[in-house]
Amino acid sequence: MENVSKLTVRLNRRLIEDAKQYAAQHQTTVTQLIAAYLRYVTGQKQTSDDLPILRRLSGILPADVSTNAYHDYLVEKYDR
Repeated sequence: MENVSKLTVRLNRRLIEDAKQYAAQHQTTVTQLIAAYLRYVTGQKQTSDDLPILRRLSGILPADVSTNAYHDYLVEKYDR
């Protein structure tokens, strides 16, 4: 486990509630949102932990799927 420290931040109550709502809608936490933002502004590389959508989507496609196969699927589905 990485070295973790606690930080107390004072923010407007409405901003905190909005952040909690946003985090819930995006299946993440306020802590993860803050960490991702701080990595962004300090120029640090993001990890998959910073990207909740990536965590949700990881592993849903077969390992042998290709970009070309997906393209062909979209052409077949939408090109009428």
